[in-house]
Amino acid sequence: QVQLVESGGGLVQAGGSLRLSCAASGRTFSSDTMGWFRQAPGKEREFVAAITGGTPSTYYADSVKGRFTISRDNAKNTVYLQMNSLKPGDTAIYYCAVNLADWRSARTIYAYDYWGQGTQVTVSS
Repeated sequence: QVQLVESGGGLVQAGGSLRLSCAASGRTFSSDTMGWFRQAPGKEREFVAAITGGTPSTYYADSVKGRFTISRDNAKNTVYLQMNSLKPGDTAIYYCAVNLADWRSARTIYAYDYWGQGTQVTVSS
């Protein structure tokens, strides 16, 4: 049974920081790509960041480059998203996901096989 559980969301003022965590269980994902997506009210789910397995490479949406950092701790089977300089536009439910196939794009929703339940991030102005 594969399970992904996000945590660390909450309410923060514009310019503040949050660190999201995604703890995986049921199997190890050290060789797999882990991604973060977000969905704001009334909008489609969008790509935020991803990190590959092995020697890790990272990918970011243009809207978060320089502000967000994705990382992973394979010993804990956990992926993180450090979010700095938060803006009201970052308000969304943030989802963690796993991409099992390295030939699929890390930026597309349909490349991911498992999803967490999401954690709410609210940035006040």
